[in-house]
Amino acid sequence: MLRANFHTHSTFCDGLNTPEEMVRQALGLGFFALGFSGHMDPDVYMDWDAYAAEVRRLQAAYAGQLDILLGAELDNAWDPATCADAEFVIGSTHYIPVDGELLCVDNTAHILADGCREHFGGDWYALSQAYYEFEAQVVERTGCTFVGHFDLVTRFNDELRTLDEDDPRYLGPAAEAMEHLARHGVPFEINCGAFNRRRKAEMYPRRSLLRVLRELGGQILITSDAHQRELLAGGFDEAVRRAIECGFTHVLVLGHGATGQVEMRELALDTL
Repeated sequence: MLRANFHTHSTFCDGLNTPEEMVRQALGLGFFALGFSGHMDPDVYMDWDAYAAEVRRLQAAYAGQLDILLGAELDNAWDPATCADAEFVIGSTHYIPVDGELLCVDNTAHILADGCREHFGGDWYALSQAYYEFEAQVVERTGCTFVGHFDLVTRFNDELRTLDEDDPRYLGPAAEAMEHLARHGVPFEINCGAFNRRRKAEMYPRRSLLRVLRELGGQILITSDAHQRELLAGGFDEAVRRAIECGFTHVLVLGHGATGQVEMRELALDTL
């Protein structure tokens, strides 16, 4: 099993457990690294100074036992200056700017359906195209270390069935955004969060898009997007199987190098 996670939430944002409870869970699972990635976005954001101080305290308290990283999940629509001293950044798109306001794609199905009717005349393919046009900017706007849940616009699609995710009207803009982002050389996460919480049958990105990413020469991390300690390693074995199925041979992990800076290294998927 993969014994590291770099998409971890806590009580500083919308998680159920304290950072130290997450650290203890990681140690119990035999983890070698744990990256905290509290939300910084228009609706869910932290007291950054208090959060950073607590993560740094844990880094010192558990030195030699677990490599703990101070990160942020920075929204595409939020200010990078709010987490300027993060050791790594997940660039995520939870909101689409439309008609002078922000439409959240990750709140409730009702909010998203209302937003689609109001701003896109009920055309879900137009909504998804607007999402991917904004998603394509996530590296430039956030300076992220890796791209978070790339196809989050499908968060409620298992429930609503409003998009055919194999339709060229959907896949075309998604693949175009993925190709644009892949040119930056920034990896994508396979995010197990919605799969873990039984909200979706697919992980992010879905397998058809993972195959596109592989063809583009992209790289991956595997994360649980854990909001509670019980799911800290949730979905990892299935994610490894899906990555191999889509042609990937290695997964990236983060860690502090000899100089103290966060570095990436590869792990062979067939060893996990």
